[in-house]
Amino acid sequence: MELETSGNDSVVTQFVLLGLTDSPALQPILFVIFLLAYGATVGGNFSILAAILTEPKLHTPMYFFLGNLSLLDIGCITVTVPALLRQFLCKDRSIPYRACLSQLFFFHLLAGTDCFLLTVMAYDRYLAICQPLTYSTRMSWGIQKASVGMSGIFSFSNALTQTVALSTLKFCGHNVINHFYCDLPQLFQLSCSSTQLNEKLLFVAAAFMGVAPLVLITVSYAHVVAAVLRIRSAEGRKKAFSTCSSHLTVVSIFYGTGVFSYMRLGSVEASDKDKGIGILNTVISPLLNPLIYSLRNPDVKGALWRMVTRR
Repeated sequence: MELETSGNDSVVTQFVLLGLTDSPALQPILFVIFLLAYGATVGGNFSILAAILTEPKLHTPMYFFLGNLSLLDIGCITVTVPALLRQFLCKDRSIPYRACLSQLFFFHLLAGTDCFLLTVMAYDRYLAICQPLTYSTRMSWGIQKASVGMSGIFSFSNALTQTVALSTLKFCGHNVINHFYCDLPQLFQLSCSSTQLNEKLLFVAAAFMGVAPLVLITVSYAHVVAAVLRIRSAEGRKKAFSTCSSHLTVVSIFYGTGVFSYMRLGSVEASDKDKGIGILNTVISPLLNPLIYSLRNPDVKGALWRMVTRR
């Protein structure tokens, strides 16, 4: 444990991440599994990006947002998994204090932008199905860029606020994090100063970036379902639902894992379970997103097939 003495207090200058397992037999197996998952995620999301860029048919608002979602997935898994792979290879699992805060900041920046972007995508489906006559004006190129830009700005503000607030806490003595990356609940447990303000800030962020977007998504899809049910043609209903099902699946996975991650602040007993939820949130979700959008979307599948056969 590395400590610095400041007056009469010992201040932590680095943390130790316990990772997923201490078993020497499991570490090489897990290394291969997570390396393959990382490669598949990056490759899958870059493939979707390439298909969107090269296929004129996909130059629409929905696929513009999907391309940005793919970038966020690449960033989110890159913030956590390479460090996890290092933990499998090295006995030294320490992470400097500033590196821990940097990982925390970028994780919340990317995950927060994901929240807002999923909300914008739900609004896009609402306009396309419920307001088709005004869709082109309400979802113009300028509005698309502004939507993505504002999503990033709101998320940046929250990530910076959470990181600065965390940097005011004192960490002295115990510095072992029972997780494989730095996140707020686990760091709150290690603080030797009051975390009441930090927990209130996290509660406000959860309401603004979690509950509010989820309510907007729910309202948007309630209108979409009502509009689709009014379509007389069974084929028309099927086509309309197919454009929304992929997005709803991604929203369910993203918010389901997010809710479990931050509902149990201060629960030391939940740490081992939180590792599994963390894997779902940072590895499985980014891995599944390109599969969900490509396998369930004939336009994306067609673009990927044409891109491969053209080569």
